[in-house]
Amino acid sequence: MGRFTSVLLIVCILTLLPLGCGPGGEPAHLPQGTPIVRVLLIESRSQVLLAASQSPTIHLGSNAAQRINFPPGDVPVTLSAAGWTVGTLQLPRSDLAIDPALDGSVRVNDLAYHGRFRLVPLTSDHFEVINEVNLEDYLKGVLGRELFSSWHPEAYKAQAIVARTYALYEMRTSGLSHEFDVYCDQRSQVYGGIAAESAKSRHAVASTMGIVLTYGLPGHERIFKAYFSSCCGGITQSAADAFGDPDSRPLSAQLIGPRCVDSPKFNWGPVVIAKNELGRRIRAWGVQHDHPERNIADVAKVEIQFENKFGRPVRFVVTDSHNVRFSMAGEEFRQAFNTEANGGPTIFSSFFTPVNEPADIRLIDGHGFGHGVGLCQWCAEREASTGVRHEDIAVSAYPGSKLVRVY
Repeated sequence: MGRFTSVLLIVCILTLLPLGCGPGGEPAHLPQGTPIVRVLLIESRSQVLLAASQSPTIHLGSNAAQRINFPPGDVPVTLSAAGWTVGTLQLPRSDLAIDPALDGSVRVNDLAYHGRFRLVPLTSDHFEVINEVNLEDYLKGVLGRELFSSWHPEAYKAQAIVARTYALYEMRTSGLSHEFDVYCDQRSQVYGGIAAESAKSRHAVASTMGIVLTYGLPGHERIFKAYFSSCCGGITQSAADAFGDPDSRPLSAQLIGPRCVDSPKFNWGPVVIAKNELGRRIRAWGVQHDHPERNIADVAKVEIQFENKFGRPVRFVVTDSHNVRFSMAGEEFRQAFNTEANGGPTIFSSFFTPVNEPADIRLIDGHGFGHGVGLCQWCAEREASTGVRHEDIAVSAYPGSKLVRVY
């Protein structure tokens, strides 16, 4: 039997999450309270191409709306200190919002999306493009990019619940102080718009509409940041170890075993990198993130500093040629190792054993793909294929969690 809590238990969650409506209201098929998520589609560009099968409406700041007659094909959009140029049309400088005449009838750089678009100036001539889309339509384009098309429908439904929870959490935390809520790539969850949708992704979203994961005492449940990754390699790590988040039972480490062994990344390695090259990459990562590692010399050795209680490494110590030691969380090391790889060796996770050789660092016994926090997608697929229901797949990935419907 699935673990599902009725709407009567979520008054406190709705208080925490004052879900609003999008511009112009909501499509009739969506329940009242379906939120609008703001997705950063394009970062800091000087030009994008728009195409519209029907003439859209534009808004400039608080000015009155006007309809634009788009010519056939792509229309370049650029920004200058004087304002916007949309094809041959000149418009004042301000936030530029585009409302399609029909949902999905506007394409941005040849990709169609549900919802509306907002072009936000960043510098004199660069801007970003944000897709404002109802959460359920957004999820249809997430599932099609996050999961393989051949995977089981129950795995799709579990992913829909997890992805909805993640997006809602971001909307009501970091999104409150930014122009957007989520990225369209691995920094949040991968989103491909209408082209990424399938009958399977649409059905998974519709059949789980409004359902999220929560944790807390009865009557005081709250959503949490429902991290997920491709393959845990048999042992997950906690969000506290991976990202420095506060300790949280739903995001604690678990001993899973070889459930995700079908993943091609369940085992990987060895990966060999020259010590001087690893030092260069770590320095570059340190500069990008303003960390002390920006001053690291060539690497002398890499050692496991801490493992979690199930034996997965969660922190490494890197000693350089001047005998200076740098303690790095596993995910920091993985990111640093893969920085400016320029076609050289990369690693799939921070779950490995380092071996120090005279000129090289050899990483052996590699397991998993991604950060390994929360839901393991390959584990979810294995569970679904053996008859586990999506509700139980989602809840078991986050110990102590419950499912509730928030709209």
